[in-house]
Amino acid sequence: MSIKKSGSAVWQGGLKDGKGTVSTQSGVLQDVPYSFAKRFEGEAGSNPEELIGAAHASCYSMALSLILGEAGLTAERIATEAKVSLEEVEGGFAITAIHLDTVAKIPGADEAAFQDAANKAKEGCPVSKLFNAEISLSAKLES
Repeated sequence: MSIKKSGSAVWQGGLKDGKGTVSTQSGVLQDVPYSFAKRFEGEAGSNPEELIGAAHASCYSMALSLILGEAGLTAERIATEAKVSLEEVEGGFAITAIHLDTVAKIPGADEAAFQDAANKAKEGCPVSKLFNAEISLSAKLES
């Protein structure tokens, strides 16, 4: 099976004074503005790192759901945040780390089984496999 999805971006102008828009094939994002100030100076709006974070958090949550299902468990709720670190390194900027922070409510799950599933999801998530960055995880099981 091969699935192909796309996203696109349009940029106009120089790096610091320019502006761009980002869109997705599905239309969920349509001409969402992004810029240097939004990415590097804290201006409100979208940027590549938050989009990567959203993609990673959603992929991880789905992978965790899959692994739980294989163990006969179904989550009531999985909430995941992915904190993406962009740092200046030799030769430019790089995404050096992503920290996944997940909280799940899973009836019938014990802590050891949950932690095992959470770590397997971190390693097996297709988006995790994409990055050349340190990926860390904090996983909390709600009662």
